[in-house]
Amino acid sequence: MSLSRAAVLALGATSLVALLVPNFIERAAAQTAGLAKDAPVTPENWPARAATVAADPAVERQVDALLAAMSIEQKVGQIIQADIASVTPDDVYRYHLGSVLNGGNSDPGGRYNAPAKDWLTAADAFYAASMKRHGNLPRIPVIWGSDAVHGHNNVVGATLFPHNIGLGAARNPDLIRRIGAATAIEMRVTGLDWTFAPTLAVVRDDRWGRTYEGFGESPEIATSYAAPLIEGLQGKIGEKDWLRGPHIIATAKHFLGDGGTSGGKDQGDAVMPEAQLRDLFSPPYLPALDAGVQSVMVSFSSWNGVKMHGNPSLMTGVMKDRWNFDGFLVGDWNGHGQVAGCTATDCPQSVIAGLDMYMAPDSWKDLYRTTLSHARGGTLPLARLDDAVRRILRVKVRAGLFEAGKPSSRPYGGRFELLGSKEHRALAREAVRESLVLLKNAGGLLPLKAGGQILVAGDGADNLTKQTGGWTLSWQGTGTKRSDFPNAQSIWEGIDEAVKAAGGTATLSTDGSYSAKPDVAIVVFGEDPYAEFQGDRPDVGYDDAKNLALLRSLKAAGVPTVAVFLSGRAMWVNPFLNASDAFVAAWLPGSEGGGVADILFGKADFRGKLPYSWPRSSDQTAVNVGDANYDPLFAYGFGLTFADKGDLAPLSEARARAAIADPGTLFAAGKPGSGRRLLLGAPDALSTNPGPQLIEARPADRTAQEDSVRLRWTGAGHAVATIAQDTPADLTRQTNGDLALELELKVNAAPSADVSLLMGCGANCAGGIPVRSLLTEAAKADKWTRITVPLRCFEKAGVDMARVETPLTLATAGSLDITLSSARIVSPSGPQLACK
Repeated sequence: MSLSRAAVLALGATSLVALLVPNFIERAAAQTAGLAKDAPVTPENWPARAATVAADPAVERQVDALLAAMSIEQKVGQIIQADIASVTPDDVYRYHLGSVLNGGNSDPGGRYNAPAKDWLTAADAFYAASMKRHGNLPRIPVIWGSDAVHGHNNVVGATLFPHNIGLGAARNPDLIRRIGAATAIEMRVTGLDWTFAPTLAVVRDDRWGRTYEGFGESPEIATSYAAPLIEGLQGKIGEKDWLRGPHIIATAKHFLGDGGTSGGKDQGDAVMPEAQLRDLFSPPYLPALDAGVQSVMVSFSSWNGVKMHGNPSLMTGVMKDRWNFDGFLVGDWNGHGQVAGCTATDCPQSVIAGLDMYMAPDSWKDLYRTTLSHARGGTLPLARLDDAVRRILRVKVRAGLFEAGKPSSRPYGGRFELLGSKEHRALAREAVRESLVLLKNAGGLLPLKAGGQILVAGDGADNLTKQTGGWTLSWQGTGTKRSDFPNAQSIWEGIDEAVKAAGGTATLSTDGSYSAKPDVAIVVFGEDPYAEFQGDRPDVGYDDAKNLALLRSLKAAGVPTVAVFLSGRAMWVNPFLNASDAFVAAWLPGSEGGGVADILFGKADFRGKLPYSWPRSSDQTAVNVGDANYDPLFAYGFGLTFADKGDLAPLSEARARAAIADPGTLFAAGKPGSGRRLLLGAPDALSTNPGPQLIEARPADRTAQEDSVRLRWTGAGHAVATIAQDTPADLTRQTNGDLALELELKVNAAPSADVSLLMGCGANCAGGIPVRSLLTEAAKADKWTRITVPLRCFEKAGVDMARVETPLTLATAGSLDITLSSARIVSPSGPQLACK
């Protein structure tokens, strides 16, 4: 960071923040010729199925009695789910809320690493509030939903299984059943009774940031896994412990076509004929329903321009009428707000179309008010409201919640020794062993002899954060530390244990340096953690200059080398394959790094097979088995064993000139644009994670979950926050072309001192404009504001536009509270600030 303290302070600046996330959702998705917008599906063209669970007269009588005794206010409350970061137990009581959830970054007490006992205490508190007498109204227990997508992954100490992409490689339905059962027990320990899993997405474009949540590119694997996983979570229909005891409520998601959006865009548009939507994406839902899944989550995405949250032909016509699903449909994070004509706080259209429970994390209170008004006024028909409530109550009755008592008193409640238990960790280790896919084994290097001198290198070797991936303690899986994983073993720790047991010596050297030449090196590297939005990519090329140089240096030194690649998708890694003697696709293995060591040292053979076709080039983003001209590097189902000849001819290392991230986007999808970094803190001590002393940064929502960031300058001292570039940018052409820097933000509290909006061009080179008065006026308006500053303004202020190193900096000597949504260099279409 070369913007000097003097340069910043000369402009009257102090705290500085430049976080922004452009609107990630393409609300007006491009339509393909011949596919009519708003055209519904024809349910008769979809396979018919009978109801899974025979109607139980006793259950229906209980539901009838409850409905008859409920007030309209209570009914509206039942169809609304609020996030624990935005709701209290008292709110649950006052508004009769039927459900709460914890989003990926929501935890008891606001602590990402809150101990398990705090989860159980919170579960008891929400339950007690829901069961507190409210006049003569019936008492209806609340249910708590959580994204337990690879184990009970929100809770410190829980067993973390491989993400679904790895489980897809295992091709083992019995393993999946046992993982479901273990996850359910660990959730019961902390008092939770409902998981938003399994994800049954069929992923057709690996640019999608949720690729690792899908079992594969073909419906085959998800279809074979759906029933055993759901039975592991819920138990079997007809058995006494179905939905109770060691079991919980499961969710099939995301209905429908979430993995088929154009360009792999999260929350995007699946543009395709009805037959393709049906035949590619719906097959896994049929065995899920056959297994008795009790909730189905509706997808954020669209089909031919129509949001799933507002599609009656799919939600009601197919899921409820054609497939006879009698559980309930739950929305995704404020997904109803994306329906045409809706906002997050006002959307009867979604329930009318078939949604039964709004997921309204932070919008719940205003949504309750408007929904109640629509129900009273007839905009939301009472018959549809009653049907939604009936479905929710039916599941609660089936799950025995009315007689279960508080969560801590239920079976397994508070048995914290079961979190990360020996048995569950052994199961996870087995899953790791079965998930690994061997892509190259030149000269039969593997299996290794554990008794030798083993060098272990790479930034993923001793890195639980990288190893466990997204949806681990935090939404994106970032910001964690080793102590957050008390019941876990890194890949390095697993290797070290195996080598010591065999009498050998293992040395950890992240950079690959050594004093004595090792017999073999194991280099562990790969993608950093991510989840939805932030995980979307412009192509599938993996770039990592540091670890590539490490592999090449070991090769040049004649050290046999095994590459262990951590990733949430199949990626173009030709240079890394060339530089390695053996190459293992390890996916995101979770908490049990010892499973990797088991295979490398031959305690078991490789059995994993690719669930996704491996790309031949970095722009081969949508390569799927069955495609015309199908030509991957490694085909769907490929996977070597020790007995196979594993040599691989040298591969082309030419990276395709493919979809590079828009250089005009300074920050997008929750992360800086290509080649950029976000730095916060004092001018002489900038950091990517400076702590709250000078600037507090918290995720915030605008139109989607955490698509913005709230930034609060404390006024405690001089600070800057800036977007810095790895290499200087020449913006002279953009300046001459009258482009502008455009910000979209909301000012929550006006600045208490001068604020400068700056660009920097190296040491002692910066310039900008004062924006205090503009932000003060925006605070009074209390709404989203667009600020557009011509690039010429920065040029006039002294910035050398041929070498811009920091294209965005905010600086102030006082306090300031804003929520930033986007920042781009654009062709301006509206009013611009005048240069002085």
